[in-house]
Amino acid sequence: MNKLTAEAAWNECLEIVQDNISHQKFKSWFEPIKPVKLEEETLTIQVPSQFWYEWLEEHYYNMLRSTIAKVLGKEGKLEYSVLVERSERLEDNRSIRLPQRPMPPQKPQEMNTFTEYHPGKIENPFVIPGIRKTNIDSNLNGNYVFERYIEGDCNRLARSAAMAIADNPGKNSFNPLFVYGGTGLGKTHLIQSIGNKIKQQFGDEQAVLYVSSESFTNEFVQAIRNNRASEFSIFYRNIDVLIVDDIQFFSGKEKTQEEFFHIFNALHQDGKQIILSSDRAPKDIPDIEERLISRFSWGLSADLQIPEFETRYAILERKAVDNGITLNPEIIEFIAYNFKSNVRDLEGAIIKLLATASLKHVDEIDLPMAKNVLKDMVKSSNSQISIEFIQNYVCEYFGIDTNKVREKTRKQEIVEARQIAMYLAKKFTKSSLKTIGLQFGGRDHSTVIHAISTVEERLSTSPKHERILKELEQKIEVATL
Repeated sequence: MNKLTAEAAWNECLEIVQDNISHQKFKSWFEPIKPVKLEEETLTIQVPSQFWYEWLEEHYYNMLRSTIAKVLGKEGKLEYSVLVERSERLEDNRSIRLPQRPMPPQKPQEMNTFTEYHPGKIENPFVIPGIRKTNIDSNLNGNYVFERYIEGDCNRLARSAAMAIADNPGKNSFNPLFVYGGTGLGKTHLIQSIGNKIKQQFGDEQAVLYVSSESFTNEFVQAIRNNRASEFSIFYRNIDVLIVDDIQFFSGKEKTQEEFFHIFNALHQDGKQIILSSDRAPKDIPDIEERLISRFSWGLSADLQIPEFETRYAILERKAVDNGITLNPEIIEFIAYNFKSNVRDLEGAIIKLLATASLKHVDEIDLPMAKNVLKDMVKSSNSQISIEFIQNYVCEYFGIDTNKVREKTRKQEIVEARQIAMYLAKKFTKSSLKTIGLQFGGRDHSTVIHAISTVEERLSTSPKHERILKELEQKIEVATL
């Protein structure tokens, strides 16, 4: 007759367990467990939930079985008292009793068999007790790599964080990484680049999974219908790097949000990497539980902005090379100036040029052809040059803030840029002198006349100013149809 108390027996078990797993895992999964009773050779322990029971059985079955044998003898048994879960709170002392599952018979060649994950079909990857890793399809697009992701001011923070994560997944301060921005700015490319880099560096050591929020929701619904929600949960909690795209589509889906909340907590607590994307910042996503919004902000939230001209130019060069065509710099400039909203539009312009050249059997694309082919894609607002467009362009050329030319400052470099912008506004727009003055901080028409006269005088006396104006005029002409 074993004279150990339940507490003493469990403490002996914990000493053995602590020597065989990491400190973090011990604190996460074993410290919350309470010994309940010891009758003959059966030790009953209380665990917080059904999931806790399943997790211990799937991950620590062999270790617990051998530990119980050492402490209670070869006839020793382990039984679980599982607290019944109600919503998010544990109900007093209500519980159900579950025995430790017996070891199923296995053939030698089955000991290292892995169950693959198939999108749209939930499979339990832990059918064999003691299994450590799963062989899953990561769902990553091999074309989405960092080498093809052009860096610029618009994405530098997000890309730098992504690179850091790829080198050290789960062991950095960017967990989760929340990337957000408008349509076509490269969110999917960036987050999948992280996954591809991790797979390249760590191979099967890291289980990486990319999934859209829509797929996650559909799989969860299917799992509920098939009474396999527990397997769905266990599968996702075993992923080392979870990448979820377009998280905003969880909006209004309460059950999906609740399931993802628990998966998020389990992964984060276990030091796994979480990467999310959305079309807006966490706080701006409607109908998302506050507790999720809070967790989305635990790591780093990085926005992707509309790429500036230099980045758009570099992207177009890369897209042209990827598609096997050669474009003259003036064509690239024309596209870069007229397609400003997102990267997807830039790629669409390249593809349309390529398709037209192929259909017409044209060996070389020139600027008139590019303008003609892309005229329907160019926004109508760019067909007529506005005063604001000229202000932005001139200030970008001189490297100053556009708002400066509208202020009352008399700094020489600001005054010069303002006068040139006024001169070009008169030349390239149909606006009156009064309208031009109003657009430059409410100045009157006499100020505009003086600016135009000053610029014309410099043109006749200064080769430097003549060159500057020529460059600006040529580039503005390229930017118009």
